[in-house]
Amino acid sequence: MALDGIAVANLRKEIEERVLNGRISKIAQPESDELLLTIKGASGQYRLALCASASLPYVYFTGENRPSPQSAPGFCMLLRKHIGGGRITAVSQPGLERILIFTVEHLDELGDVRHKKLIIELMGKHSNLIFCDEEDRIIDSIKRIPATVSSLREVLPGRPYFIPNTMDKKDPLSVSREDFLTHTACRPLPCAKALYTTLTGLSPLAAEEICCRASIDSDLPAAGLSDAEKEHLYGTLCRTMEDVKEGRFYPNIVSRDGIPEEFSSLRLTHLTGSGHYTAQEYATISEVLETFYAARSASTRIHQKSADLRKIVSNALERNIKKYELQKKQLKDTEKRDKYRIYGELIHTYGYSLCEGAKELIAPNYYDEGREIKIPLDPEMDAAANAARYFEKYNKQKRTFEALSQLIEETSEETAHLESISAALDIARTEADLSQIKEELQQFGYMKKRAQGRKGPGYKGSKKEKRTVNRPLHYISSDGFHMYVGKNNYQNEEVTFQMADGGDWWFHAKGIPGSHVIVKTEGKELPDRTFLEAGSLAAYYSKGRGSDKVEIDYVKRKEVKKGPGGKPGFVIYHTNYSLMAPANIDGLEEIL
Repeated sequence: MALDGIAVANLRKEIEERVLNGRISKIAQPESDELLLTIKGASGQYRLALCASASLPYVYFTGENRPSPQSAPGFCMLLRKHIGGGRITAVSQPGLERILIFTVEHLDELGDVRHKKLIIELMGKHSNLIFCDEEDRIIDSIKRIPATVSSLREVLPGRPYFIPNTMDKKDPLSVSREDFLTHTACRPLPCAKALYTTLTGLSPLAAEEICCRASIDSDLPAAGLSDAEKEHLYGTLCRTMEDVKEGRFYPNIVSRDGIPEEFSSLRLTHLTGSGHYTAQEYATISEVLETFYAARSASTRIHQKSADLRKIVSNALERNIKKYELQKKQLKDTEKRDKYRIYGELIHTYGYSLCEGAKELIAPNYYDEGREIKIPLDPEMDAAANAARYFEKYNKQKRTFEALSQLIEETSEETAHLESISAALDIARTEADLSQIKEELQQFGYMKKRAQGRKGPGYKGSKKEKRTVNRPLHYISSDGFHMYVGKNNYQNEEVTFQMADGGDWWFHAKGIPGSHVIVKTEGKELPDRTFLEAGSLAAYYSKGRGSDKVEIDYVKRKEVKKGPGGKPGFVIYHTNYSLMAPANIDGLEEIL
């Protein structure tokens, strides 16, 4: 999976065909590292998404209009000021670099024609969106990089823009035969690695494909190839680059067992020829990227936005686990309490025979079949005082035992609660899901509630603020039964005690945090297949997701009760059935 220089060349061609000489009518910044440009071209209006995310950088046309913050970020306002209404006069890619440069013509405050450059660098963690003037001087960037972060290149207003050093890599679009033989083919590296480490813009995937087309084992050392093989490899590289120069691209997604694994603008014959993979070609690279990145990007965004919540939960869990271990250790120290009680009782019984200043009492233990027991004594005390001392120790440890037992139970419940919140963070899909989890953390004191400030001039507040509607997941079984899955503890409460009737079936992973799943029976008997599918949902949306099979408890909803004072999503049931279900929901239809 790589947005390499070949895919970027494909993007450049597509962008040129659609919006060259088009006007930028809208500029939005839906995320801190993403722009959404609305461009009116000769063939219609298009939305172009540009993202400089460290984990998933991309550029593609999209039909989706994403919500933006009420107050536009500074970088977005700067672009609106300079190139809002501007015309895109050129879209270029330096060599086969993972860089696209948009040249925009606009009028300045005096009405004079000016040209600015919007540059997107699609380079993994170094990805950035940079805005430059006509002299390639940086006006601003979506990520500012000072010298303290990178000593090689500052990305700050006023600094000159230059392409980052690519470690003396050659441009595969123009590399000569001599350079290839002396710079690439002489490396004591596997052929594929020699290609992508010495030539700009080639991903490991593209390098593997070039080796396959040359009928050369990609794992063989490049330096060990014969002269004929090196010539053939160079010829194959040139033919592949000729396709790139001529704009002959084949945007496609390669899947294994129905799951998308790779995308490319080349036909990946080294994968599809194995018989384990299938390829689907698309009309445009934008369709490929939007299809491939859509779910992955959403998941990544939510994971990033949940980072603070995860840290709070993780820290609280760590504290609880340490507290639990300490409490268990302290509880172990109270195991001697009954011994002290027995000492006191035996001293009361047999202490009359003690001599003054005795250091021990040897007496029969009527709690242990009359076996003799040796009891240490304080020689400064009489029998009554020694007995009282042991009874005091017993009572103290008894009180400690009772208090610790209660504390350990509370700590265990709190740990289980935090683990359930952690499981909910793992399956959160939307910001509304995170809002509900945040609300729960605030309710139970893990986060402070922020005071609601005034909304603006004239705002008087409202008795009841509107809350985001956030519904549980909804699936249809193969036999047509409706199944609902709670994504967090509040939703677990909702599906179990509000959506389910007494005759509906309730499912949950046994002994591990996870979602409540209910199946609406509508008075009908459930077929075995529906039981298994509901069990699979409960397994998939639990901490056991990575296991092949998970044990699932299931019971009629009427048997499920809310414990007294129980936390949200925590229930009790005294009778149940069990099944082993795979943590796999492929083929189940989700209702969105």
